[in-house]
Amino acid sequence: MGAMSATPAEPATSSDSRDPVPVDAPSAVDPSEPERALPIRLNVDDSDSPADVVDALFLGRFATGEQPHSHSTTLDRVKPAATLLPAGAKVLRAAKDDDRSAVLAEGDGWTLLISRWNRGADVTVTATGAELAEKVLKEATDGARDEPEPLPENVTMGFWYVSPRRGPHRTTRQISAGTWEEIRPNYTAPVAEAMDRLMKVTPDDIAGRLLLLHGPPGTGKTSALRTLARSWRDWCQVDCVLDPERLFNDVGYLMDIAIGEDEGTAKGRWRLLLLEDCDELIRGEAKHTAGQALSRLLNLTDGLLGQGRNVLVGVTTNEDLERLHPAVVRPGRCLARIEVGGLTHAEALSWLGGDAQGRESLGHEGATLAELFALRRGTAPAGVPESRRPDAGLYL
Repeated sequence: MGAMSATPAEPATSSDSRDPVPVDAPSAVDPSEPERALPIRLNVDDSDSPADVVDALFLGRFATGEQPHSHSTTLDRVKPAATLLPAGAKVLRAAKDDDRSAVLAEGDGWTLLISRWNRGADVTVTATGAELAEKVLKEATDGARDEPEPLPENVTMGFWYVSPRRGPHRTTRQISAGTWEEIRPNYTAPVAEAMDRLMKVTPDDIAGRLLLLHGPPGTGKTSALRTLARSWRDWCQVDCVLDPERLFNDVGYLMDIAIGEDEGTAKGRWRLLLLEDCDELIRGEAKHTAGQALSRLLNLTDGLLGQGRNVLVGVTTNEDLERLHPAVVRPGRCLARIEVGGLTHAEALSWLGGDAQGRESLGHEGATLAELFALRRGTAPAGVPESRRPDAGLYL
């Protein structure tokens, strides 16, 4: 909430006297009335928005003890027509900012705050009783969650990030992913054979907790991970961490992900946390440049932090294997360690098929997946390595 803060209330002062003049000074506080021992004053400045004020007003009845019970939930996707208001709710305040809206409503013995952002919403209820709070929250959110019909080619993937307003947060999306049979020709033979084994892994096959894909940009590492999420979706929830550089330098964020109970991971399901382009984290000099970050990554895979948690960590990097930290690649730590390279000249010709223009522009050394797609579109300069083009990494 902007710069808004709550501080203990101070005695009122006279306008024409420099000495504080107490007004209605309270007598001894009854220990059964803790709200009287915690008077609150809200400080508002020009950095606070109307939505921040709505948030503050919502806390009043909970702070005073008038409604001492609270229940809340987060909906990642809300149907556009859903108001999230229970029947008979009276709207007290409504505010809309560029990035969110806030609605304050009340009913008999309860108060409701709806904070909507993008396609999702936070809904919180305070009430005179716990059962009433739970009942009102259920009525407000029942049938409001937008759950699109899952398609066979889609897989639900989670995305973790730290929101400036809401802290560590997870949202989900339906991601399109091809089958392994469909995308297998995109990989050179040794990589395809290694991926064959990885796609068939089950929980009983898990020995190491770290999955490492390394190799030049444009070789299809992310495409392979999307397909892996589809192949494993019956037993493993895949979550992508959008800010991995922060994850291992923020203990609270790391604990939320590693220990917290996440949607879709109950009943013994595994989780695969994807960290993309983590070159600085796992290269040879990482211990000096990344501080405790590398140690925490290793602790999550096979240390105390990972004990009792069905968590795998998938890391992609553009670094050569020789430049990776030896602790990362030691035997027993990796479930799989696959170097993803470009296709040979013969494999690239087969991939291009009857594309005469692309075959003519193909170099003798072969090509990466990104180069092949560019050749098929007719946008790749002949003889220019993908790593030197401005669009390098399009198919990481």
